[in-house]
Amino acid sequence: MKPVRHSDAPAPGELLGAHYGQCFGCGDEQPHGLHLQARAGEGVSITAEFTVQAAHQGAPGLAHGGVLATALDETLGSLNWLLRTIAVTGRLETDFVRPVPVGTVLYLEAEVTAVAGRKIYCTATGRIGGPGGPVAVRADALFIEVKVDHFIDHGREEEIQAAMSDPDQVRRARAFEVNP
Repeated sequence: MKPVRHSDAPAPGELLGAHYGQCFGCGDEQPHGLHLQARAGEGVSITAEFTVQAAHQGAPGLAHGGVLATALDETLGSLNWLLRTIAVTGRLETDFVRPVPVGTVLYLEAEVTAVAGRKIYCTATGRIGGPGGPVAVRADALFIEVKVDHFIDHGREEEIQAAMSDPDQVRRARAFEVNP
């Protein structure tokens, strides 16, 4: 089924912000995290970027492949803001096309390609040197829609309690629980 942008989704160009401050991908409370910045795009797409820091390297001077996969996963997961759905990664298939040096800004583009029941299919591309630069990484993913109880049932109690006491997190969780 063709994906449909939710009527309450952030407007194109709007910064999505972190879904959780401690998230390694987008959280601003993680000193060595990616601090990935994602913006809503047209339709059911987003753009994002992050700068590869020294803490993100695997081989000397190059981004660790797992960090690049994390950037793709975070970008793809951010698409769910446009569907107003809570979803988790079910599958992530990643292709590493070229090395990404420390200090590089990785520009990411992602879109939802299909929705089938609780399954959300999406794809992403990461480029170096700008949005039109050479492809460095790409991924295809399957996300599975879940309810907020998924995190309550499986998360660590102290983090769940901290998130549930944060009015902004509670507001977001309640807003996403109302699905069309």
